[in-house]
Amino acid sequence: MRSQTLIVLACVVLFVQSTNGDEVLFKNGDHLTGKIVHLLDGKLVFKSDVAGEVTVNLSEIQTLSSDEAIEVNLKDSTGFKQKVLSSEPGRFGVEGTEALKAQEFAVADIVSINPPIKPAPKWTGSISAGLTSTHGNTKTENISASANMTKRTEKDRTQISADYAKGEQEDRVTGADETIEDWWRAKGKYDYFFSKKKYAYADGRYEKDAVSQLDRRVIVGGGGGYQWIESENMNFSTELGLASLYEKFDNQTKSNSELSIQLGYNFDKTLTKNTKLTHDLTYYPALDKFSDYFLTSSAGIRTDFSSSFFANFKTIFNYDETPAVGSHKTDVKYFVGLGYSF
Repeated sequence: MRSQTLIVLACVVLFVQSTNGDEVLFKNGDHLTGKIVHLLDGKLVFKSDVAGEVTVNLSEIQTLSSDEAIEVNLKDSTGFKQKVLSSEPGRFGVEGTEALKAQEFAVADIVSINPPIKPAPKWTGSISAGLTSTHGNTKTENISASANMTKRTEKDRTQISADYAKGEQEDRVTGADETIEDWWRAKGKYDYFFSKKKYAYADGRYEKDAVSQLDRRVIVGGGGGYQWIESENMNFSTELGLASLYEKFDNQTKSNSELSIQLGYNFDKTLTKNTKLTHDLTYYPALDKFSDYFLTSSAGIRTDFSSSFFANFKTIFNYDETPAVGSHKTDVKYFVGLGYSF
C-alpha cells in the first residue's frame, strides 16, 4: 500500500513538472511546452522542453499561455505585462490585476511579445578627401573633401553634409599661381515622420564659389515628403515645398532674393555587396517667374574596401538661370577620393 502511494505521488509530481512552463497550442492540435522567448514580425521564438529553440508562425497558433508575466503589444497600440492564459480557439486571456481586469484578445492581433530593447539611435556617416598634383608641362594642385552625417530614429531623421574644393594652376608665362577652383557648401535637413511613409521636412543650404563670383547662396525651405522605399539596400523619397532663395555676387551690387517652389528626390541603391549608388536632385523655380530657376543635383558611386574604408567618385551639377555677370549658367564639379565611414 505504501509503495502504491509513493508511485501515485511520483506521477503527480511528474505531471506538475510537465505542465509547468509556457505552452503554445497549435491549430492542428499539436502543442509545445517550455518558454516563450519573443515574438516579432509574425514569428514566435519558443524554447521547447523537447525540441529546443524553435520558430513558429503566429498564424499557426490557436492559443497560448505563460507561467509568468510577459510583455505583449497589440495592433491597436495596447500593451501590458501580465500572465497570459489559454482561451478558446483564436484567442488568449490576460490575468487580471487591480489596474487591469481579466480580459481576452485575438491571437492574430499580437504585434510583439517580449520585444528586444532597441539600441539607442547613433550618428553614422563618412568623411573623404582627394588630392591631385601635376608637375611638368603644367603645375596644378587640387584638394577636395566631403563629409556627411545621418541620425535616424523611428520618428525623425537628421542629415548634415559639407563639400569643399580648392585648386591652383601655375601660369606658364608669368609663373604666378591662378585659382581655378575655390568653393564650399554645407547642408542641413530635418525630417519628422507622421507615419512610416509621410513626413514633414525643413532644410537649409549655404554655398560660396570664388571662381563663379558667388559671394553666397542661402536657401531655406520646408514642406512635405513621401518615403516610397526605405530599406538596407534601397531608399527613395520625393519632396515638395517652398523655399526662400537668396544670392549675392561679388561683381554685382544688387542681390537676388525670391520665393521658390522646392521639388526634389533622394535615391540610393546597393548595386553589389561592396558598391553603392547615390543620386539626388532639387529644383527651385521662382514663384513669380518659372523660367527663372536654380537646379542642383549630385550623383556618386562608392566601393568599400572594408567595413570602414572606401573609395568614391562624386559629381555635383548646378544650373543657375541668372548667374553672376560673366559666369556660366552650368557648373559641374567632380570628386575622386578615399574615405572613412563610422
